Amino acid sequence: MTEEAHSQHGYISSKDDYLKRLRRIEGQARGLQRMVEDDKYCIDILTQVSAMTKALQSVALGLLDDHLNHCVVRAAATGGPDADIKIQEASEAIARLVRS
Repeated sequence: MTEEAHSQHGYISSKDDYLKRLRRIEGQARGLQRMVEDDKYCIDILTQVSAMTKALQSVALGLLDDHLNHCVVRAAATGGPDADIKIQEASEAIARLVRS
């Protein structure tokens, strides 16, 4: 792998997929706003909030997987303080996801 490829983020090969998913989520958020503006039934809005939350969690888990398989693995192979930093970052990201 070239040095340039090593410096890219782990999600770079799936960037277009992530952008498509995030645009879909953005549309869901606009839909939720319309539902509230149109005084839709509470449970229907909550159902859509749940769907949007699951979609965001899916993006987060994909990014985490990419980070672990690219950034953390690369740093661990190199060793040194960067490996400790990447592992700590990943642990903190996992903790935030678990709490959310």
